[in-house]
Amino acid sequence: MDLSKIKLRTSRLKSSAFITVLAVVLMTVNIIKAQNVASSKEGLDPKAKGIIIISSLTAQGEIPELRKQLGGGLDAGLSVNEIKEVLVHTYAYCGFPRSIRGLQTFMQVIEERKSRGINDNMGKEASVVQADSNKYERGKKILGELTGTPQPEQPSGYGAFAPAIDTFLKEHLFADIFERDVLTYGQRELVTISVISAIGQAEPMLKSHLNISLRTGWSPAQLKEFVTVIAPTIGKQKTTAVNTVLNEVLSSNK
Repeated sequence: MDLSKIKLRTSRLKSSAFITVLAVVLMTVNIIKAQNVASSKEGLDPKAKGIIIISSLTAQGEIPELRKQLGGGLDAGLSVNEIKEVLVHTYAYCGFPRSIRGLQTFMQVIEERKSRGINDNMGKEASVVQADSNKYERGKKILGELTGTPQPEQPSGYGAFAPAIDTFLKEHLFADIFERDVLTYGQRELVTISVISAIGQAEPMLKSHLNISLRTGWSPAQLKEFVTVIAPTIGKQKTTAVNTVLNEVLSSNK
């Protein structure tokens, strides 16, 4: 056989082998990437952990530690407006005094960081809410979406006993607050379960919001990690209570 033909055939074989090896390598890399993505989705990301810790410390009024963790939240990738929204959201579950103290502390943290040359990302502002329907009905609809249960026409239980609180709950919490799009429903539920866990003695509400957390996309593994993340800020007794409620919720959702 002609030497030039032999060289050509050898070159083609090498090229074919190289392409095959390259294809295998790329396929392996893609598999690894897919596994890494799946793995990252199983755990809480740094922003979620920041939301948990900031919410818990705000609810308890632990200002010195909160000051550190607010900076940590910014370093973890939370924007200024996201943290402001977290602190505003906390007031619905732990009151204005703790929420405002959190906001005042955050103002100081931002100024301190600016003095060190750190310009934090402001993030997006809340969109204007299209208030083209009755606020009570909007809130009732959002609550139905969160719980997966259509809301009754007439309130019952505490809502029937004190109709004013039912109105405030639907119109303000689930319309005014939950309609704001700086945080997702899932992030708002993370704030909520963090505050309820931190204040303690509110197991029925915690159970309800852990169920909603599952509905808004947090996995059982992530909620178990939530307990691990919040534990150092709330102590052993409250952590045990949270773990007990979470186990009940996960068992009932199997």
